[in-house]
This record gives sequence, structure tokens and C-alpha cells, in this order.
Amino acid sequence: DPASLVLVDHAEYNLYAIDRELQDSADHDLKWTACLGDVTDAIRMDEIIARHRPDLVLHAAALKHVPLGERNPLQTLFTNVEGTRIMLELCVAHNVPSFTLVSTDKAVNTHNVMGASKAIAEMLTHAYNRRHDDFAACAVRFGNVLASAGSVIPLFEAQIARGGPVTVTHPDVTRYFMTTQEASALVLQATALNTTQRKSESSIYVLEMGEPVNIARLARQLIRLRGKVPDRDIDIIFTGLRDGETLDERIVADPEALESTYVDGLLHISGSAYDAAGVPANAIALTKALRARDMDAIRTTLHALLPAYTPNGTLSFKH
Repeated sequence: DPASLVLVDHAEYNLYAIDRELQDSADHDLKWTACLGDVTDAIRMDEIIARHRPDLVLHAAALKHVPLGERNPLQTLFTNVEGTRIMLELCVAHNVPSFTLVSTDKAVNTHNVMGASKAIAEMLTHAYNRRHDDFAACAVRFGNVLASAGSVIPLFEAQIARGGPVTVTHPDVTRYFMTTQEASALVLQATALNTTQRKSESSIYVLEMGEPVNIARLARQLIRLRGKVPDRDIDIIFTGLRDGETLDERIVADPEALESTYVDGLLHISGSAYDAAGVPANAIALTKALRARDMDAIRTTLHALLPAYTPNGTLSFKH
């Protein structure tokens, strides 16, 4: 029951679609504003925050597709790192009390550019939370959301509707899944909970995802749900792991430990995998290098931020 919502998106059609959905909803008392803008456009973001004075910012804007991120690493890093830094800086400047970063399990022990960019975004969030006493910033880390943009299930359903084949990267690949409703509710719960936490605590939360799902088994179940027989009516073919993908994913890094909270389904990370002290300055240096397309500086700054991360392809440390 929010007093008002400010919806910000750089994708015109997506913003139009949710604007229409709200107009057609039964809740006619809800007040909202739809604003076109890009989180890497500091002037536009400053304009929106100054005008609407939000009490909390939920930062989900990011480039999230792993293989596309591997093929477009500079844009992925720029959008996800600089977009987060700009929003954190503006929240502090305009005295916004609360900020929540929607993060991903791919930020853990990352093997891809998208995960690396979100790991840095988590570090920035943690750094700003520790640096400013009157500002509650946190990151909420979780896996795949069923039927979200880029989710595998709509892809499988479209392939089944065409008569197949259904493409799976590897017979043993597993992923965590949760519903949109679960993810949305727990992000809000984490936002509320974080305002009561001590600054000495880590500001990263993890949604309890249950057991990982075998993707090949999921594909077979979807085929059966459509009244078809896998491998007879609809073929399943294995295409191989794509750039940046791994067989499975974790929700905590090696130095991290999980603690329960009083919110069912929400866990708190005790002990951070990152030293947040020099993160904002390094993030600014990374943005400067990205704008200049200075590959040596990009590699150097990435290594300073994430020493354990070894990029592939264009960003490879090997010359």
C-alpha cells in the first residue's frame, strides 16, 4: 500500500506496458508516475529524485543476460557499475533514507562479466551503507525468477509450441528459481529489515531459494504438461554451455556465512567477501577507463576490485 510509485525505465515499451497494467488494475487509489530515463544518465536521475523525493529506491536496472554480457562487456560493466554508483550517490545527496540493490547469485565467485559487474555493485552498496550513518543501503541476492524477462521457461514454451526442438545447454546444468511474487515480497522485506541493522553488519541479504532445479528435467516436465512425450514428440538437444555460463550456481561466496533472520525465507550474510574501503574510488576509475575504452586500465581496475575474477574474451588479462 505505497503512498505513490515512481516507475523509471529506459525501455519505452516496457514502461508503457506496466503503465497500462496499472491503469487497468482494480486499485484505482494507487498513485504512480512513469518516467523515461537511464540510470547512467546522472542529470536525468538527479532530476527524477529531486522532483519526487522518494523514501526508498529499489534499484533493479541492469544488463542481466550472461552470454550477451560476455559479448558486450564494456556496456555491461558501465551500465551495472556506473548506474549503481550514480543512484547511490544521488540518494545520499538528496537524503533518500533507503536504497536496495537487486543482485544475483551470479555475483558469487563469478565467472562472467555480468556477475562481476553485480559483485562490484554489491560492494558499492556495502561501502555506501558503511560510509553514511543516515543511509540504509542493502543488496538482495537471488537466482532466476520464473517467467521474468530472459527466463528459460518462456523460451522452452515457445520452442514446444513450434514443435521443438527444445535446447538445453548441458544435461547436468542446474539453476535456482523462485516466483515473481516471492522475489518481490522478500526484496521489500529485506529493505524494511535493513533499516534496523547495525552498520557493522554486512548489508547483503540472500533469498532462500530451496533446492536447485535440473534444467533438462524442467524441460521434460514442461513438454509433458503440454501433453507431449519428450524425445518422441519433442526432441531435446544439448547445445553446450555458452560464454560465461557454469553448470551450477551458488548463493554465498567462500568467506561468507548465512544467518537466519526473523523473516521467513530471508537470510543475512555474516562476513563479507569484499573489502569495501576503496571501492567507490576504484569504481570511478573503472568508469573513466570504460569511457576512454582503455583496455589496460579496465583490466587493472577490475583486478583491483575483484582479484579472484579472471575474465575471458575481450577483457582477458592475457595480451
